[in-house]
Amino acid sequence: MNFKLFEINKTAITPSSIFMFVVFIAVFAVTSRLLQRVLKGQVFSRLSIDEGMQYTLTRITHYLIMIVGAVVAFQFIGIDLTGLAIIVGFLSVGIGFGLQNITSNFVAGLILILERPIKIGDRVMVGDQEGDVMEINMRSTTIRTLKNIAVIVPNSEFVSSKLENWSYGDETVRLDIDVGVSYDSDLEIVIRCLKEVAAEHPEVLRKPAPDVLHLGFGDSAWNMRLRVWLAHPRRHPEVHSDINCAIVRKFRENGVEIPFPQRDLHVRSPLPLPFSPAPELRRST
Repeated sequence: MNFKLFEINKTAITPSSIFMFVVFIAVFAVTSRLLQRVLKGQVFSRLSIDEGMQYTLTRITHYLIMIVGAVVAFQFIGIDLTGLAIIVGFLSVGIGFGLQNITSNFVAGLILILERPIKIGDRVMVGDQEGDVMEINMRSTTIRTLKNIAVIVPNSEFVSSKLENWSYGDETVRLDIDVGVSYDSDLEIVIRCLKEVAAEHPEVLRKPAPDVLHLGFGDSAWNMRLRVWLAHPRRHPEVHSDINCAIVRKFRENGVEIPFPQRDLHVRSPLPLPFSPAPELRRST
């Protein structure tokens, strides 16, 4: 177990030194897991820290412990980290171009953990994907979509691209419901019906109060918009559906028509056209 396999910075590496290196890393990894459990179970619960901050602190703790563990393991087997750092520096220049994407995602992961533009449990929109943030790692972030599909997004996408975070800061969100009503409808009844629908839904906030806007005149209808506020964005598809169904029922009860696009076609009888006989016909007559 003590025969030399190779050398690193003039230090002989043997099977026993490799074994001890792995043991040290494993011990620090187990220590990190235990410490994270203690922080979550006893410390964070008493301090009333939100879930996103808990995740950030536990990840930072894990990375610090593993870095210390790697340093101790290298020192134990006799490798001088000063010389090793020089070798790694030369190697990083050669492989930097090949690992550019991995490096950018790693740095972006640090930015996400420290600046916290997103946190665990946030409802976000990435491209056309809407979902909840489930996990933030050093290279990528996992988002669970509304269809219960896990989407793995590189961290650099959150830093370099547009990100919609529905839960950032204030979690209240406004929901807009558009509907068209017939020109024959009573406008006051329409506005009253829409406000009643909003007031009857249990998840619609009373403050800010719901309001109704007249957006303009369409080809077959007045274009109306009901604006309501929700305490949390997670259930906005269900609330939108509930309000749409309630609007249909409320309009039918009050005789308000939701028109469909239509066109009026007017057919005119053909007009007599002037007709002059051909020269041959005139000569023959």
